[in-house]
This record gives sequence, structure tokens and C-alpha cells, in this order.
Amino acid sequence: MNNQQIIDWLLEGDVSIQYQVWRDLFGSDKKNLQIRIANEGWGAKILSKRNSDGHWGDRFYQPKWISTHYTLLDLRNLNLPSNNEIVQQTIELVLQNNLADDGGIQLGPSTSQHSDVCVNGMFLNYASYFKTPEKKLHSIIDSILNEIMPDGGFNCRTTRSGAIHSSLHSTVSVLEGFTEFQKAGYTYKKEEISEAIKTGIEFILIHRLFLSDRTGQIIDKNFLKLTYPCRWRYDILRAMDYFQYAEIKWDNRMTEAMTYLSKKQNKDGTWNIQAAHSGQVHFVMEKAGKPSRWNTLRMLRIKKHFGIE
Repeated sequence: MNNQQIIDWLLEGDVSIQYQVWRDLFGSDKKNLQIRIANEGWGAKILSKRNSDGHWGDRFYQPKWISTHYTLLDLRNLNLPSNNEIVQQTIELVLQNNLADDGGIQLGPSTSQHSDVCVNGMFLNYASYFKTPEKKLHSIIDSILNEIMPDGGFNCRTTRSGAIHSSLHSTVSVLEGFTEFQKAGYTYKKEEISEAIKTGIEFILIHRLFLSDRTGQIIDKNFLKLTYPCRWRYDILRAMDYFQYAEIKWDNRMTEAMTYLSKKQNKDGTWNIQAAHSGQVHFVMEKAGKPSRWNTLRMLRIKKHFGIE
């Protein structure tokens, strides 16, 4: 397919894909398309699965991936209108009933003392996107900032197994949350958050997105698999898509990851979903092993941001 044929193919996809194509590839924020996300296609289908108690799945974090937490993350990534009252009510429900002793989000009844920094980052991402009042997010911010590690990143295992090195999984989740918080116009602890974003980005870059900073070896081959939705898991496409969203300038330490991603392109100009994370889903958006509108869109907006032909 030529470039126009790829765009046409993308625009034949779900309305959430259509909206992001117009916004990210053509700079046209078509609100009429965004409004439709709540009323048709994937967005409407997910919203229809909400329980009468205001949750999805069994409760906030169980089961994966149909719990309230991962469903709200999916809706944020679909770019459901940010003033959606159904979602805002559910986020308020979580804030009323799921705060841990450290001010973060409690995963379940048995985890009241410590929250999970990775989940806090994801929660901050969608709570900020859906216009949760800033003051209600202060304790989440505080709990995350208390978890920053000496190497500049984050690791959810610090409170469970005493990890001493940051995790790419946790760090990218926190970066997405902090960036969305600031994009919402919130200013609480602005300087501390900006510094944490800076050190978190450096943590990813010092690993050249997927390589050990000590040995130069691949940290985890799963980091190279193109998946979607990402859930809590890190991969190089997610990292590069974060960099474009955060408007980060090109850094030569991105080169190896981008070279690898470019090699994944199909002859017809698309990118596949290579694998899916196992677990329950509300429905399958795209099949593994097939051309993916999500991954193709994400690659095209990355290339556009960095000026890559």
C-alpha cells in the first residue's frame, strides 16, 4: 500500500482510530469524531459492560484485563471524551474506597498499607485525562514521588521484594501518569514532577530503551514484541509513543530501538500485533499476527514527530 492507501485503511477502523489519525497525523482535532467514541464501536462496547455497582469485572484490580483499572486505562487510550460522566463517577468511587495508607491506590482489601507505584502511575494517567479534581490526586502524587529510586526511575517491587534498581515497566507507567497530570494543567509539585520526568526519561535512554546499561545485552526479549493494549508491560513501541506524546526531542540513544521497529514493518507498509498479553478481555480489538491499525498508527505518529521518513 502507498501512504494514502495506509491512511484510508486506518480510517476504515474504529472511530477511536479515526479520531487519532486526524488529530495525530493531520493536526485536526475532530471533536465530532471523539464524541462518537462513547456511542459506537469499541468505546460504546466497553462502557456497556459496566456493572450496576459502578465497576467493571469483579472489582478495581481483578480480574485482569477486565477489571475497573485496566478498563479505565483502555478508555483513556481510546480517547473517550474527557468529560465522560460514567468514567468520572467510577474514578470518584475508586478514590473513595481504594486509598492505601501511603496515599496511593489500594489494589485490594489485603494491601491497605502499601500501594503499587506502577498502578499509581496508570491511575494518575487516566484520572488526570478524565479531569479528576487536582486536589484529589495530591496523595497519589506524593506516594509516587516517595518511590523514586537513586537511578531516577521507579520499581513497584521496592515495597514487596526490596528491589534496588528501577524497572522499565514501572518507570514508563509513572512517566505517562506524570505527563498527563501536567498536560491537564495541574501544578501541584510541578518542579518535583518535572525533575522526576527528566530522570525517568534518562533512565530509559541510558538503557537505549531495551539494553542493559552494564552488559549491552537485551534485557528482556518481550520488550521487542509489538503488543496492544500494553496493559502494565513495557515495550519499545510504548516507550517511543510516550516520547512523541511528551514532545521529547530526538536522542541518538533511540536509534537502535527505532531501527528495530522499522524492520518490523510489513511490505504493505503496516505493522502487526505480534502477541497479546494473556488474560480475560472484554473483546479482542485486533488479532495477534495480523496487521494492526493501533500499531501502524502509533508508528506513523512517532515517525511524524521525529521527522523520520
